[in-house]
Amino acid sequence: MSRTENLLPRQLGDAHIRLLRIYKAVVESGGFSAAEVELNISRPAISLAISELESLLNMRLCNRGRAGFALTEQGEEVYDATLQLLGGLENFRARINAINTELKGELNIGITDNMVTVPQMRITRALAALKARGPEVVINIRMIPPKDIESGILDGQLLVGVVSEQRSLPGLNYFPLYDEQSVLYCSNEHPLFDRDNSGLSDSELSQYDAVLPAFPQSAEIKQQQALLKASASSTDREGIAFLILSGSFIGFLPTHYAKQWLREGRLKAIQPEKRSFTTHYTAITRKGARNNLIRDAFMEELEKQPKSSSQT
Repeated sequence: MSRTENLLPRQLGDAHIRLLRIYKAVVESGGFSAAEVELNISRPAISLAISELESLLNMRLCNRGRAGFALTEQGEEVYDATLQLLGGLENFRARINAINTELKGELNIGITDNMVTVPQMRITRALAALKARGPEVVINIRMIPPKDIESGILDGQLLVGVVSEQRSLPGLNYFPLYDEQSVLYCSNEHPLFDRDNSGLSDSELSQYDAVLPAFPQSAEIKQQQALLKASASSTDREGIAFLILSGSFIGFLPTHYAKQWLREGRLKAIQPEKRSFTTHYTAITRKGARNNLIRDAFMEELEKQPKSSSQT
């Protein structure tokens, strides 16, 4: 019985790799619509790319429609193979960088959102030092959730990540960066703004709508947030700021991030000596990864940067 062979060419070009990257993003986003933001291309363009890939591979990769998005069995296998291929390409780049004695290539770094206002600026200064050492280095920064940063480091898509210290994975190295204090805030449109909050009890506080983060938190943070009335959530801290500034919610923000609105009189801290917590941030790299001059140079510069919060 004759068998129809897949139509992949012997040599994969940039166009084929692009289709596979789009497919990977669609799978990890859970559908076409959610992948629009990640890929920064329209849904019709994504749909066309997936159809082109299915035609190229001569198989149906996913079911999409009113019932939702779901991978076929063949689609699952193609996704696994795609991860291996893209990871292999990144390993190839890493090996070439390790062979090369000059700092040429790319630094792919993933960072948690809204950290640019941290006064220590260790990341900023390390990036500047790296660029001075290697003017031809291309720096690619992705602002993505911590779990995506961790997986990006492990699968070779990222060389360095910056995440909050919530857990320790055996496949990662951790380098402490700095501590971040967060305080409970309300806006100038909120009833608590003009009130003396020094005697505000837990039970009184729990009467007000609050916005909570929709990302992993430490036990200390969860304990503080358990006192609040969860009426909204956000996947990042900018979303939390939006809701607090609406005047309808209270919520926690990093002090360095809230500083601009405090100066403008648009935010007020609620019992900061009591309603606060500390988040520890670390830089992560993959254990056992091949030598990479660019990654190693960046980490060297990061370690040189002072930890003092007096730095601006």
